[in-house]
Amino acid sequence: MSANVATGLARELELLTVGRISVDLYAEQLGVSLTEVTSFRKSLGGTATNVAVAAARLGHHTAVFTRVGDDEFGRYITTALASTFAVDTRFIGIDPSLKTPLAFAELEVPEDPKIVFYREPKAPDMNIVPGDVDLAVVATVPILWFPAACLSQEPSRSTIHELLRVRQRRTHTIFDLDWRPHFWRSRADATAEIDAVLDQVTMAIGNRVECEVAVGATDPEQAAERLLARGLGAAIVKMGGDGVLVATADGGRDRIGPFPVDVVCGLGAGDAFGGALCHGLLSGWSLADSARAGNAAGAIVASRLMCADDMPTLDDINHLMEDTRAAH
Repeated sequence: MSANVATGLARELELLTVGRISVDLYAEQLGVSLTEVTSFRKSLGGTATNVAVAAARLGHHTAVFTRVGDDEFGRYITTALASTFAVDTRFIGIDPSLKTPLAFAELEVPEDPKIVFYREPKAPDMNIVPGDVDLAVVATVPILWFPAACLSQEPSRSTIHELLRVRQRRTHTIFDLDWRPHFWRSRADATAEIDAVLDQVTMAIGNRVECEVAVGATDPEQAAERLLARGLGAAIVKMGGDGVLVATADGGRDRIGPFPVDVVCGLGAGDAFGGALCHGLLSGWSLADSARAGNAAGAIVASRLMCADDMPTLDDINHLMEDTRAAH
């Protein structure tokens, strides 16, 4: 471990993410299906993992609460997180029987990549239990971030409920609505489980489809209103090429425009958004300014092939924002 990484991990934890982790394999041939792909580039990923990596790249002490398998891929993940990405791995457990998941990214349509998940019979990250994490950290960490997929199976679902009980709706308890049909028995199940935790979080983030699953609305304003009606302090609705809507309980509404780029791979853009949003919140920025940096970070990752490896630095984000302002 480098001296810089060791110094970073000695600082107080700023962000704890919970949930999915995997080895990601990206097709190196673009514009073709997996049946025609001949080589892949290996990295690590998963929504929670990518958000932690993205925020760490921006200078923050982050950790992931999850599990991997007792295998070479699990060891690869934990080693890379600690040594390459400067992410705290103390809350990554080792499952004695389940294999570390794989996710294959097909880039036949780069703007709309297809992911093929290998998580059978069950992924270790669905076996997390409260005893795997320091609950005092959960209660006090400045940002707790978890995606909806954590609620799709037990014991992960009950663990999330316990973390939220301990957290007591502390500021910056952030719920990523993250709709992944592969993880759920049905859409109705997802809606019910999401509904059960909305009263315990302070911010929700999702695109139009994810908002429809969560609160039955695709219109950004209506979705935001329904989320805020559950007592949230803020709701962020991602609108694709139209940017994002940032809505707050005090009536604030900001529409943050997109940063146009040539898309290489749409994967990871939302996670880059999340990492930069967390950077802004931890830096004391307004929610609108944090979301603007998030949009820039997402655009940068969309213009690159990888997720974790290609998360932007603060200089990358600032340069894109400055170049866009200059162009207008």
